[in-house]
Amino acid sequence: MTSNDEFIAAVAKLLGERGWTTDPELVDPWLTDWRGRFTGRAIGLASPADTAEVSALVKLCARFAVPIVPQGGNSGMSGGATPDDSGDAIVLSLRRIDAVRNFDVDARQITCEAGLILQTLHEKAEAQGLRFPLTLGGKGSATVGGLISTNAGGTQVLRHGSMRAQVLGLEAVMADGAVFDSLRPLKKDNRGFDLKQLLIGSEGTLGIVTAATLRLLPALADRAVLWAGLGDIRDARKLLLHAERTAGDALEGFEVMPRHSLEAVLAHSANARAPLQDAYEWNALIELTADASGADALPALAQRLLESAFEEGLVADATIARNEAQAEQFWMLRDEIAPAERAIGPAMQHDISVPVADMADFVAEAVPKVEKAFPGTRAVAFGHLGDGNVHFHVLAPSGATPGEWEETQGKAISAFVHDEVTVWRGSISAEHGIGQLKRDELGRLGDTAQIAILRSVKHALDPQGLLNPGKLVPLETETKSF
Repeated sequence: MTSNDEFIAAVAKLLGERGWTTDPELVDPWLTDWRGRFTGRAIGLASPADTAEVSALVKLCARFAVPIVPQGGNSGMSGGATPDDSGDAIVLSLRRIDAVRNFDVDARQITCEAGLILQTLHEKAEAQGLRFPLTLGGKGSATVGGLISTNAGGTQVLRHGSMRAQVLGLEAVMADGAVFDSLRPLKKDNRGFDLKQLLIGSEGTLGIVTAATLRLLPALADRAVLWAGLGDIRDARKLLLHAERTAGDALEGFEVMPRHSLEAVLAHSANARAPLQDAYEWNALIELTADASGADALPALAQRLLESAFEEGLVADATIARNEAQAEQFWMLRDEIAPAERAIGPAMQHDISVPVADMADFVAEAVPKVEKAFPGTRAVAFGHLGDGNVHFHVLAPSGATPGEWEETQGKAISAFVHDEVTVWRGSISAEHGIGQLKRDELGRLGDTAQIAILRSVKHALDPQGLLNPGKLVPLETETKSF
């Protein structure tokens, strides 16, 4: 019996038929990332039932020196949950580990396992008159563990912060199989480093998140969703500042999209309707929210925001959603941009951030610069203007061959965009993680000291290099000092 056969037999004995398979029909669907950019191979698919089985499995992998690729909903945007093509690793699915361990309604805290789907978390919180203040388009497949491992953002970061801000406690299995248990939510704890924060955003390279204690908020009693037509991205920045001054903490979301993106959604979705009669070069989607204590005042606040924006010449036209169905229609226009783009053809998608105050100027300058450097392309920027993060996509010229274009001109475009972001002292990854998609670019553009620390921490916590190898941490040959 070979070492590989011995390992497979040991895993099969540990996890049983439900927890381990090498059947290609069951394994193959999890070997390609959501975007279809990366496809790898694996020894098999492990689906442990609880943290104890994860711990035992990790110990087994350490004994046989088998790499582990943790995976949640496989909805990541940077290839961080896809194995390489060596076939030496296993895919470790956390989807079976999805229980709610504790729900403290009075404290507004929930302790749940890594495989819990975000939409299910929302539903469980809502059933108790509470809410989890993070959402995104992939809420029907994204898992708590994946959200933590990538420090996911979404549309509510402006008010509530990214996933990091929602995590009060954490449980994770480390590279040697030891279980790090820091689930108890202590408001004050000065026993050295905050190790849970080190694991958040580490993309499974330092430990495998198995459970978390998350903060919840009172349920929304009402919301007002506004749509505004604008002439320029810089007008959107002015409107954002005005909304912050007028609405204060009631301002929960501020999204922008150019005319091209809106028209793409209108053409792609049969149910989509334009919110305004005329078309504008830029559009802003604004959401104000209130719990029970502020619900009565919310309609007047929304009206005051809109009227004062007109008075100050900040908007060309605008409207307030008449009811919840129309509010959902407004948000659908934002959420459907990515599918609508995919229907058009290939695109290079960049999840970038610059300082909030500079984002409008960055977009205004970078869009024509990219289109001039790469004739025939179309650059579009949309997303979370309020937190300095927009999705900067460059659509391929007409007739480009999918797959081929991304690997040729597409790579040059991404390098160009990332260079621009670096000049503006921004980040090449705002909320999607580094994964394998941006690992080399982080090495090329990252700060020398930062990357040295990343490597040191990785080596200290995973000396065998078995946890999600090839992701996030640049290789030794990739760093360039500026």
